[in-house]
Amino acid sequence: MATVELINSDRSGYQLLVDRKPYFVKGAGLEFGRMSLLAECGGNTFRTWRVDNGEQTAERLLDEAQALGLKVCMGLELARERHGFDYSDEKAVGRQQAAVMADVERLKDHPALLMWGLGNELNLRATNPKVWSAVEALCRAIKATDGDHLVTTMLAGVDGATLTEIAERAPSLDLLSFQTYGEIDHLPALLKRLNFTGPYQITEWGPTGHWESPETDWGRPVEPSSRAKANDIARRYTDVILAQQPQCLGAYIFLWGQKQERTPTWYGMFLEAGRRTEAVDVMQQAWTGRWPEHRAPGIELLTLNAQTALESVTLEAGSEATAEVVFSAHQEQDCLLSWQVREEVERRLQSDGGDFEPTPACLIDASHSTETRFTFQAPGPGEYRLYCQVDNSGDASAVANIPFLVRPHNKKNAG
Repeated sequence: MATVELINSDRSGYQLLVDRKPYFVKGAGLEFGRMSLLAECGGNTFRTWRVDNGEQTAERLLDEAQALGLKVCMGLELARERHGFDYSDEKAVGRQQAAVMADVERLKDHPALLMWGLGNELNLRATNPKVWSAVEALCRAIKATDGDHLVTTMLAGVDGATLTEIAERAPSLDLLSFQTYGEIDHLPALLKRLNFTGPYQITEWGPTGHWESPETDWGRPVEPSSRAKANDIARRYTDVILAQQPQCLGAYIFLWGQKQERTPTWYGMFLEAGRRTEAVDVMQQAWTGRWPEHRAPGIELLTLNAQTALESVTLEAGSEATAEVVFSAHQEQDCLLSWQVREEVERRLQSDGGDFEPTPACLIDASHSTETRFTFQAPGPGEYRLYCQVDNSGDASAVANIPFLVRPHNKKNAG
């Protein structure tokens, strides 16, 4: 079992210690997947969102982490008010605490355990401050049975009202965990304005979020390319995360895996088939000072009918459209291109706060070509996205997409 401490001295500020040795979290959000590659890239920690990820037991996950030299911030799932849970229902809160404590008792002595994470974004669209009273009760119960690990809670963004409520109702938390995307660029100034001087870690960060991004004229978010995301990630790690030491104890990039959220490519550092993107490369360089031997390609420009995504591309049903891509590859690698046209996610099915979202249907799939131009016939009226993927000869890819709107065929222009 590892002994984890958080100390604060006038001379050096906050310091996370594992078995009395300084420890800075070089982490990723990861519940299942490329754990060994995280270790190979220089990561030392990952976080989960829950004890049961549906694929392997927590014990097996911790055992694998221990074998790879990784530590785990173990998520303890708590019900959210936005999903209908009532934190004024004392019996329901008590049952939840009993279930969580059973997991704590079972896992607390594992040597790969770093800390406990109580809930995920419990503040998101929450109005009942009793949630923080429940967090405090759990925190105290955990500390009574496990004095060797820290306890935190993961917050959606940073706001003064939440910080005040937590300070008043959940003072036993050892540190706070912030989840922030595009707003991370303003985090130092925000914490200073709010007079927050306590220790924290960043448990979700990465590309600019879909809710923060520019939109098309019909309200669909414009996703940055994998190259643009990698550039933002590298800058944010240096300019914010490392620069905020010692108050910042480290960070977990989101997501060391793949998920559908507005698109299948927005947040995952890997693609559905497991190929890595440039975000993995920049984190390896940040953690180790070394680039991988075969670096990922990057898309410099993607256009559809000579327009970029920011120009709100509109097509006519049945018309011919042409996409073009400009990309760069390291070491003059041979690259193959794939093109897809997918429907947009139905608005009524769009996820909230990272909940499940269905992957939209693929209507056109043209794979493994060396052509940088792709011509297709516009489908029927509706909202779509054109995806371009560039694969190198290794296991890395670049991705970019353009949302486009298809209007009904104009008969007046037909003849």
